[in-house]
Amino acid sequence: MNEEVGVAAQPEGPVRVLVVDDQKIVREGLSTLLGLLPGVEVVGTAVDGEDALRQVASADPDVVLMDLHMPTLNGVDATDRLTTSGARARVVVLTTYSDDEWVFAALRAGARGFLTKDAGADEIRHAILTVAAGHAQLDPTVQRRLLERLAGGDPVATASDVQAGDAGEDASGGGAPLPDALTQREAEVLTLIAQGRSNSEIAGDLFVSEATVKTHVNHLLAKTQMRDRAQLVAYAFRHRFVTP
Repeated sequence: MNEEVGVAAQPEGPVRVLVVDDQKIVREGLSTLLGLLPGVEVVGTAVDGEDALRQVASADPDVVLMDLHMPTLNGVDATDRLTTSGARARVVVLTTYSDDEWVFAALRAGARGFLTKDAGADEIRHAILTVAAGHAQLDPTVQRRLLERLAGGDPVATASDVQAGDAGEDASGGGAPLPDALTQREAEVLTLIAQGRSNSEIAGDLFVSEATVKTHVNHLLAKTQMRDRAQLVAYAFRHRFVTP
């Protein structure tokens, strides 16, 4: 998947890129950075997935540099809609968290590249040119995890899986908002933590990697402002994710 782009494979003229990110400072920073790279032309910036769909229709970019975690319409669903609509633009995901469910859902939705935001300018340019030329370009750690998941026969998330897990329903499925904007998957992890399950046991229960569980635990600690696992257990009981 990590294919090199030769000179002959590169598109004629600069690759036209649409930058999509809900954070203004990131959006503007990426736009400025990309504008300095040879062979790349920024044709617009979008604030969320819905805005991206509108601008793809009007600006006709070659590549969409897409964040995942955005309001209104997230990057996975936006990628899915671009793919199913037959849009010419190819998607390169550039996001902060390489959470397995989001990574694999984005790839299933049609993303051709995936990088984390600690990627350098040369890596981003290479990914854009590679994807514009019709190839795939994945962060090496993402590629390794994908191959491990497929080799192990584990299920790979789809766009609908992520959308359901990010909807913020209560732990019982009743539809009430979860406290502290927890996602459904985070609620599942929290419940298992409160039941005394280890990270490796939770990974087995949810058919995900242990690294994914650690990511969810870190998100739980950040969102709930708890200091450690013991406080998460107390939080779970206090908010009735589990009962004595």
